[in-house]
Amino acid sequence: MFTERQQEILDFIRDQKATRGITPTRAEIQNHFGFASINAVTDHLKALEKKGALQRESNTARGLVLTDSYRDKAMVEIPIYGSIAAGLPETQQQQPDGCVSVDVETLRLPKGARVFALKVRGDSMNGAGILPGDIVVLEFKEAKSGDIVAALIDGETTLKRYVVQRGKPFLKAENPRYTNLIPAQELVIQGVQIALLRVLKR
Repeated sequence: MFTERQQEILDFIRDQKATRGITPTRAEIQNHFGFASINAVTDHLKALEKKGALQRESNTARGLVLTDSYRDKAMVEIPIYGSIAAGLPETQQQQPDGCVSVDVETLRLPKGARVFALKVRGDSMNGAGILPGDIVVLEFKEAKSGDIVAALIDGETTLKRYVVQRGKPFLKAENPRYTNLIPAQELVIQGVQIALLRVLKR
């Protein structure tokens, strides 16, 4: 999983290699992105190296090498539309908040699928293995009973399990401290979870 800036740097390195036949120096990356210092570039490159997207050859100005694993995989950029309450529903406008890059093979996305991501706040879905700080990847598609969904219930958004019993839909938490949510007027499914991304704290 790459941050938006890391993805931009990877794309710049790849484009420079394709158009010029050489990878950029750290100074060229600094100038291109307007970083205040060369240390910022070094930090990004170290992070990319740890994630397996880059290899760096020592003692050479143009020692950046894109790994085969990055070059060979088709990547998809998934926009992060802010955060979502995995707790009590709340009113919130969804605003783009960067993106995450994931290879298409990992997500097994069907062609033409529309996806987005949300950061999780709250603990109502702990029982489903969804923790605060996780990023849920969702697809715009019709929900089936049992799916975990981002939903608009009576004007407020939340992340819950979608359940249909006797023809009537409601939202179920995966934490016994939270009660079921039964819509008074409307229940609109905004997306169905297809993946979960987690960055472990160090």
